[in-house]
Amino acid sequence: MIRIVIGGQVEKAEIEALVKKFSGGQVQTMIKSDLEAVMAIKSGEADYYFGACHTGGGGALAMAIALLGKQRCATISMPGQPPTKDKVEEAVAQGAKAFGFTGDHKEKAVQYLIEALLKR
Repeated sequence: MIRIVIGGQVEKAEIEALVKKFSGGQVQTMIKSDLEAVMAIKSGEADYYFGACHTGGGGALAMAIALLGKQRCATISMPGQPPTKDKVEEAVAQGAKAFGFTGDHKEKAVQYLIEALLKR
């Protein structure tokens, strides 16, 4: 079972509900503070990190970039740039573990992420 930890600055409960909606029960979720969420990835307690903020990369991924390294993080949406399936699938294929997106793009971001992760 895939374990996803939800951090970021906004809409954590809504993101968790979307993960559950799109995963069909194949994903376990946890909501944590950014630091706790990233430490869950580092310790192996969780497999992936989802976080949202108003820019998609600042508050959503700052702690993840600092502790996991930029190469393991992907901003999949920003203001005015919604997520695309291709970009999400590429980030997953390249081994990203932490994904940031804007709160207003949460539905498509989570849908595309879950689809890509369940294919692996």
